[in-house]
Amino acid sequence: MEKKLFEYFAHPVFQYKVENYENHNKALLKYILELNKEDSKGQKLSNINGWHSPFFNLQDKNNEGFKFLVALQPHLLDVFKSYGWVYDPRKVKCSGMWAIINKKGNFNTEHIHANSNLSAAYYVKAPEKCGDFKVVTPHSISRDKYPSREKPTELNRLVAYHKVQEGDLLIFPSYLPHSVQPNESDEDRIVISFNIYIDR
Repeated sequence: MEKKLFEYFAHPVFQYKVENYENHNKALLKYILELNKEDSKGQKLSNINGWHSPFFNLQDKNNEGFKFLVALQPHLLDVFKSYGWVYDPRKVKCSGMWAIINKKGNFNTEHIHANSNLSAAYYVKAPEKCGDFKVVTPHSISRDKYPSREKPTELNRLVAYHKVQEGDLLIFPSYLPHSVQPNESDEDRIVISFNIYIDR
């Protein structure tokens, strides 16, 4: 039997270990805790019982978020190169950066990030059993009508889980549904997220 298989329309998740992440994390953690002290209620979006910060002030070049975003440029450019995108560097924009603190039992429900090309999650604190990063197929009909499977494979997978550590940076298409599993550790899980788009 002659057979050809074409795997079209990939939905990648890029994972990087950020260089010098220990020093980055010290500065970021101090900044995030200051924001938490200033606004302890935070925002309510996908976070269930966790704290969601306001957007970082990226207009201030001395802001820790801005400095960290500059440090991440090589990773973002590598993703652009992997996609084969043609772009003007002056038109690469960050539409928002924020932090999330999840204590024991806290989690983030499934969601997407609209009006962006790429989204990212960076782990400032990720203790053991802090909860996996979960991605879900964006094809809703597959999830509702999919037949039973003997075992998950790359052809029939509906969900995937990423175990993470401190210093890990995940970059993925913004349309990709994702969530974060409950933090089962006794320590806080602290994540920075942001969105990137190329302005045409």
